[in-house]
Amino acid sequence: MPFQSIEPRRLYRQIADQIRALIRSGEYATGSRLPPERDLARQLGVSRPSVREAVIALEVEGLVDVRIGSGIYVRPCDDVQAAPPADGEAGPFELLRARYLIESECAALAAKAVTRVQLQAIEAALGDMERELAEGMQPLPGDRLFHLRIVEATGNGALVHVVRTLWDERAGPLYQQLEQHYDSPDLWQAAMAEHRVVLESLAAHDARGARAAMRRHLDQAYKRFSAGWDMLH
Repeated sequence: MPFQSIEPRRLYRQIADQIRALIRSGEYATGSRLPPERDLARQLGVSRPSVREAVIALEVEGLVDVRIGSGIYVRPCDDVQAAPPADGEAGPFELLRARYLIESECAALAAKAVTRVQLQAIEAALGDMERELAEGMQPLPGDRLFHLRIVEATGNGALVHVVRTLWDERAGPLYQQLEQHYDSPDLWQAAMAEHRVVLESLAAHDARGARAAMRRHLDQAYKRFSAGWDMLH
């Protein structure tokens, strides 16, 4: 395979650039299937999540079609829908790791300072998630509000700005496309149960417990999105 080794520290964009160049050069013709994700990761010398971010970027562009349980297929060139992602656009797994570091500490700080009114607002956001899911919606508005209410309880405006920025990036096309492949009511039920544990630690003013609960929640989110596509139905 005419791939070049990529240093593990490099971002998904370099992987996408190589695959895109091979498609445009005719190495992979329209309708052909790319090597499995695990083989691409091995040949490129990167992790499978990094390959998955690259493939999602190419899917957003319209260059490939991800068919769960089947593979990654090259689409016709006239199906290209978008330009490659901007250099500053973070990948979904980068965002999750950033949120893991920042929001877990925010949860610990919030546990020390949260008021009764703020706890009620956090619980109301969780209620919004439950209602949205019951109505057949993807409960993203309630999810976003839950996390923002927690960071607001820290009383630190700079942290509020950082977390809001991360959530704005989460609403970008790469994260949304990745999430689409994994979205299910079971996934959201698991996420809401994890949210409930965070809320309980906040109500108990347990900083250590709130930090651990938020870390667990975001680590589970990372693992859910890291599950191989061949395991999805």
